[in-house]
Amino acid sequence: MFSQRKWFNIKLTSVQMIVLFYLVAVITATILFSLPISHKPGVELSFLDAIFTAVSAVSVTGLTVVSTADTFSVTGIFMLAFVLQFGGIGIMTLGTFIWLILGKKIGLRERQLIMTDQNRGTFSGLVQLTREIFKLIVIIEAIGAVILGLYFLKYFPTWQEAFLQGFFASVSATTNAGFDITGTSLMPFADDYFVQSINMILLILGAIGFPVLMEVKEFVRNRKHKKKFNFSLFTKLTTITFFGLTILGTIFILIFDWSNFLLDKSWHEKFFYALFQSVTTRNGGLATMEVSEFSTPTLLIISVLMFIGASPSSVGGGIRTTTFAIVLLAIFSFSRGKKSVKIFRRELDPDDVIKSFVVISVAIFICGSAVIFLSAYEPFPLLHIIFEVASAFGTTGLSMGITPDLSPLGKQIIIVLMFIGRIGIFSFLFIVRGKETHEHYHFPKEKVIIG
Repeated sequence: MFSQRKWFNIKLTSVQMIVLFYLVAVITATILFSLPISHKPGVELSFLDAIFTAVSAVSVTGLTVVSTADTFSVTGIFMLAFVLQFGGIGIMTLGTFIWLILGKKIGLRERQLIMTDQNRGTFSGLVQLTREIFKLIVIIEAIGAVILGLYFLKYFPTWQEAFLQGFFASVSATTNAGFDITGTSLMPFADDYFVQSINMILLILGAIGFPVLMEVKEFVRNRKHKKKFNFSLFTKLTTITFFGLTILGTIFILIFDWSNFLLDKSWHEKFFYALFQSVTTRNGGLATMEVSEFSTPTLLIISVLMFIGASPSSVGGGIRTTTFAIVLLAIFSFSRGKKSVKIFRRELDPDDVIKSFVVISVAIFICGSAVIFLSAYEPFPLLHIIFEVASAFGTTGLSMGITPDLSPLGKQIIIVLMFIGRIGIFSFLFIVRGKETHEHYHFPKEKVIIG
């Protein structure tokens, strides 16, 4: 027993442990979703479909091969919401909070796992961070559930149904899960700008990154006491990139579909359709219309935005906003003849620049390979496949309707993409990587022709 535990602790790195925990979460969710109590009377869920739903929930993607509203009972809906919390907040954040409640001591090993799960570079304040993250997300979800539940009283016949819809909508939006129990996402509220606005706020709060939320909270606290507070480079870069992509996405959708899908819409309908679809590409997966009605250029833009995904240390997937920003800054600096990357009176660490290029290169390779394989074995147009792959990798959940009709092989490919998108490219690469070693010698350097 002791030897087995010792082997388990020594042989597995923190990244491998986190991946293992997410796999256990998928297995547990699969079992929960397979229970008859989770389904409506007369409804059965195949084993592969249960796995697909479990991975989609743990990765908070939202791609589904079955209708959530028609498949799951009220018990199943609460089980799904619970799994979304694990996937959205993070295995270690929720686990740490449970450990604290049970009075368990958070040791070095647990702190290493928290640091890996939250993509942090230091042990400092990790337990406090997880506690604050959990409290903040639960408060946001609770406020969203109450507001939406009260508002939905005018849409649903009973208060129980209204608050169930409000509760699940708030959890799904805050965790950027993309699941819905309306049966048609937010399409019933395509003309209700209040519902859309609440959902957009929740989507942004979930996707912008936990460190950003923590710094904003600290900023507000310091303002009350008239203390000076400086935002970190991470928060500045993340916030500008996040909202910059949202604004650009809105503009591109308006431009490319002004004379297509948006042609017969009023100015405010045009604006909200474009804005909501741009916000949801950050990682939301909710939609106020059938995305297949958009033009080809718009669908390609949405695919790129989903591939970029949300911010690091958030509920989202993709290559992450900071990766995209650093790559652009590095290209711009190189084109100006500079060997370093500077932004906001700070100079980026060269290791971060290299890591960003590694992430985006591996992500393109993985998604490109998935597109090729799906194109070879699935009878769908190339644009539909590209959109599905970007949505799965970005853990977004938007779909052009091909998910339920994928072959078993196609579903397995999408499952792998969703899982990689949730744990991140570096965690995926580090699964098979050993401990970092220092080189004791170097060979003579020699230049090669590039480009």
